[in-house]
Amino acid sequence: SDLQKQEERGELLQPLIFVLLVLCSVLLYFKVSLMDPGFVKPEEEVKEGEDKGQGVVIPQIPGDIKLRRCGYCLVKQPMRAKHCQMCQQCVRRYDHHCPWLENCVGERNHPLFIVYLSVQLVVLLWGGHVAWSGLYFEQSWEWLQHNIFLLVSFLLIFIFSIVVLLLLVSHLYLISCNTTTWEFMSHHRISYLRHSELENPFDQGVILNLWRFFC
Repeated sequence: SDLQKQEERGELLQPLIFVLLVLCSVLLYFKVSLMDPGFVKPEEEVKEGEDKGQGVVIPQIPGDIKLRRCGYCLVKQPMRAKHCQMCQQCVRRYDHHCPWLENCVGERNHPLFIVYLSVQLVVLLWGGHVAWSGLYFEQSWEWLQHNIFLLVSFLLIFIFSIVVLLLLVSHLYLISCNTTTWEFMSHHRISYLRHSELENPFDQGVILNLWRFFC
């Protein structure tokens, strides 16, 4: 049959991979949006001066910087934690609250968030290539009527691809510096950064920063 011939020529492999990537993207979306981003529980309060996972860099933080108690949920915040007004909880290594996920991006789901963006970018670029390959341009109203849906699809895919690409590149840059979006945007308002002798006391070099984040 035609289907068997297409399979023998490998013509069904690419559509199958594309569908699997789309499915993977959807599953990652729900995983990142539904998982605990690293909420600070009252029973997990750290003692003053401790910071789990950041012991290597704590000596660089001035000694007069005290861990403060959150004014909203009243838990003692670990270093780099922040209270999210949308989630109504403090989040460890808070990066930002993502409106598309309806969840915070923090210590626990940040690596998966980067994987999700990467897979989503591959899907968008692949879809954009498919849409572009189906376009042939003619200067006629009849051509526009027959290709308007494909043209709009390509333009939307192109816009979303640019947004996802910029978001992924910016996050990878911040990760390579071992900083978060919140710390980058609010450096002057965060006590442990404002009073530190170093501009970024958590930076341990690109390779070690990436290793600690992903591994």
